[in-house]
Amino acid sequence: MYRKNGAVLVLSGPSGAGKSSLLREIINDIGACYFSISTTTRPRRPGEVNGVHYHFVTVEEFKKDIEAENFLEYATVHGNYYGTSIKPVKEALNLGKLVLFDIDVQGNTAVKNRLGDITTSVFITPPTLSELKKRLEGRSTDSAEVMSNRLKMAKREVQRISEYDYLIINDDLKIAADVLRQIAITARIKIPTEKINEFVQQWEDIEQ
Repeated sequence: MYRKNGAVLVLSGPSGAGKSSLLREIINDIGACYFSISTTTRPRRPGEVNGVHYHFVTVEEFKKDIEAENFLEYATVHGNYYGTSIKPVKEALNLGKLVLFDIDVQGNTAVKNRLGDITTSVFITPPTLSELKKRLEGRSTDSAEVMSNRLKMAKREVQRISEYDYLIINDDLKIAADVLRQIAITARIKIPTEKINEFVQQWEDIEQ
């Protein structure tokens, strides 16, 4: 009953919040899972591998997938398209896996609307905006303009934390990872309303 249809765990938060680092800390402890790899039109960064970090496509290819309704959700971020293909997500859910999403607040809304109560959402952030700026500067991967845009978007995203089930303040990696690990384990045994209704009907197995 608990895992037949799989479950969804959405992770959101500003770039530089440490989402990838936290996932690396817990990935071997949370059972069978599928990390949903986004499709994007942004250029590859040094060290990124197509099909591992993202599916990198042209704008024309992305627009064709939009027309074919192949995306669970998609959005434009910093002038580039990002989207989540729905087919591999459904396949993973049918296998009883925990599907992990690293998406923005718009994506979280879209996933909840499409996948409903099998979804658990977590917003991850550094303790302050100044700490976020420090981390982004430390990465040295973005231009001053891109970094400024990331900070502006982060300020907007933080205003929507109340839309999430959980908030993790990533100030101490180990502590934050312990919290995320417990959330992921709990998400796997979250029972959708449909299954609860089926159980209630089966539970009344005698007549009075």
